Amino acid sequence: MSRLNETHDASLRSWVDSANADGADFPIQNLPFGVFRRRGTNESWRGGVAIGDRVLDLGAAQAAGVFSGDAAAAAVQAAKPLLNEFMSMGPRYWSALRLALSRALRDGAAAQARLAACLLPQADAEFSVPARIGDYTDMYASIYHATNIGRLFRPDNPLLPNFQWVPIGYHGRASSIGVSGQQFHRPHGQIMPPGAQAPVFEPCRRLDYELEIGIWVGVGNAQGESIALDEVDAHVFGLALFNDWSARDIQSWEYQPLGPFLSKNFASTISPWIVTMEALEPYRVAWDRPKDHPQPLAYLESDDNRARGGVDMRIESWIETARMRAAGAAPVRLSHSTFAHSYWSVGQMVAHHTGGGCNLNPGDLLASGTQSGPDPSEAAALIEITAGGKNPVDLGNGESRTFLEDGDAVILRGWCERSGYARIGFGECRGVVLPART
Repeated sequence: MSRLNETHDASLRSWVDSANADGADFPIQNLPFGVFRRRGTNESWRGGVAIGDRVLDLGAAQAAGVFSGDAAAAAVQAAKPLLNEFMSMGPRYWSALRLALSRALRDGAAAQARLAACLLPQADAEFSVPARIGDYTDMYASIYHATNIGRLFRPDNPLLPNFQWVPIGYHGRASSIGVSGQQFHRPHGQIMPPGAQAPVFEPCRRLDYELEIGIWVGVGNAQGESIALDEVDAHVFGLALFNDWSARDIQSWEYQPLGPFLSKNFASTISPWIVTMEALEPYRVAWDRPKDHPQPLAYLESDDNRARGGVDMRIESWIETARMRAAGAAPVRLSHSTFAHSYWSVGQMVAHHTGGGCNLNPGDLLASGTQSGPDPSEAAALIEITAGGKNPVDLGNGESRTFLEDGDAVILRGWCERSGYARIGFGECRGVVLPART
């Protein structure tokens, strides 16, 4: 049965002119959800939808009488300062509101006169993390990243045997996740210098980024119950861009036996807009596993996951140094890849996460792990790009990088496109490194 509907029609145009521009991230076929307020004010945060270069204030739109039925009930929740209650309502309500928005924002819509006053330029808005994140799990779903990292630390055995059997993950720190624009201080931690007999506690010297995909949970599950692989679409609300900043020198000392700690808990950055799984439906692609690799256990295997478990989401990482910013120079691209390379699908990650009875809640967040691809240009972290710091990246302006320096901004971008369908984007996910606190 087709999961496509009228909202995916590539011929749709909006009366918001900027939504019709070539290459726009937020055409009428997208309609992602976020939380915003007017920049520089103390207004309450409120839910909104991106359309072109504008934000539609959902509370104002609801007050204007644009919605009815399930869409009206959904809009009441989606207009709140956090999206958790809206996310908990499930696909029936998510879809009803998205359809109502699509119809109200199309060329010739009768609602145009009422909605025009409900729009705010995104340039005049500031954004917040769109939901209360109760729990955050960082996965490890790229076999290319896992192999590249493994070669640096275990040249004779780069890929641990469980990776091809089980979606690996660890519990991360939700409190330090910030929205795009986040600025954070270089972290301190224990570091074991080469040849030393004792560690030192000092600022990280090998600060890195990781280009990941954020997976927002909508409908949760009861403790003790699992979410079956083919039921995951009813539970995942949407995707975003995610930067899991990493202190590599701290990480290498602390990660055994229980995994990352201070090397990962100081900051993570997420893009402000959640692109719904319904909006992503045209860009779902087959998920496959090489025949000479172990095939998934039964609870991680289904015909539907094989047919459409992947998402062809193009992803890029860019760097803007302080010198570039001062000179008004453009950022430099570090890598590009696609989420379709992921060794484990979104469905498999969620099914495994709940397989032991773990209860997910609305607003919980999973991150995909660094999404590197098979080509060196698709390495999604500096530790891979520079082979552990051995091969500096030439930035073309007299600067080079092995790891991040103070003042560097890392910008993540993502979009989906396919012949016969509109291009939709995720906006950007930007974070800036500040000097360590003394």
